[in-house]
Amino acid sequence: MTLVFGNLTDGLDWVQMGLDQQDNPSYLWNDGGLLKDAPVDFRATFEDHMFVTTKPIEMLRFNRNPLRVTPGFTVPRHHHNVDEMLFVLQGEYHIEHYDNDEPETVTVRPGQVFVSRAGTAYTMTAGDEGVTYIETWPRPVTELETYWHDFGWAVRR
Repeated sequence: MTLVFGNLTDGLDWVQMGLDQQDNPSYLWNDGGLLKDAPVDFRATFEDHMFVTTKPIEMLRFNRNPLRVTPGFTVPRHHHNVDEMLFVLQGEYHIEHYDNDEPETVTVRPGQVFVSRAGTAYTMTAGDEGVTYIETWPRPVTELETYWHDFGWAVRR
């Protein structure tokens, strides 16, 4: 087996996340309808705040999505149909989650992980330095559904 080293915290090779995702058929509004039909604007919400790496990471053999987020940005409240695990590499995330309808906030720092169980709604707010992390799921990303809730969005005009 060949070992490959990739540095996701060096600040290089990051580009803005694609902003055409409002049409993604696996992005659903919390009532089960498509996100594209919701009264929110994906582009206006995420533009200039979330970045993906262009580094070749095909050597990773699990379902993953490395992301970088600008300081103070809050990813709107959402939940997934499968469990998700976040690995924080740099910076920190303040994650407000809703178990038993009571909000609880945890701070996830470098080297720490956060697991959200399928169906648990949460928001993620990047710390003062932003955050670099990897999110991963136990099933292929093609089976992942994200249900977005009405909190933290720019309103569609």
